[in-house]
Amino acid sequence: QVQLVESGGGLVQAGGSLRLSCAASGVIVRINTMAWYRQAPGKQRELVAGILRGGYTNYAESVKGRFTITRDNAKNTVFLQMNSLKPEDTAVYFCNAETNYRGYWGQGTQVTVSS
Repeated sequence: QVQLVESGGGLVQAGGSLRLSCAASGVIVRINTMAWYRQAPGKQRELVAGILRGGYTNYAESVKGRFTITRDNAKNTVFLQMNSLKPEDTAVYFCNAETNYRGYWGQGTQVTVSS
């Protein structure tokens, strides 16, 4: 059973930076896509950034130029570097990993950006 554990969330002032990490354990099949989603109170969960195994990335328009997603395939780990944070980035951030068989979710980490 694959487990995803996120870390790196917290409270930061607007304009600051945070780096999220997500490590997958119990992996016995190849992970294809890894991604970060977020969910703010009263809103639907939305894709923030995704990265394929080969390194191709895609980003939500709202975070382009501020966030960078990277991954370490050997360690089944994905990172999200978040710069120039805004209050509207406040949300619970979830890690997602997709194999050929199913997807997995982490428990989420809270990111709060104060104005």
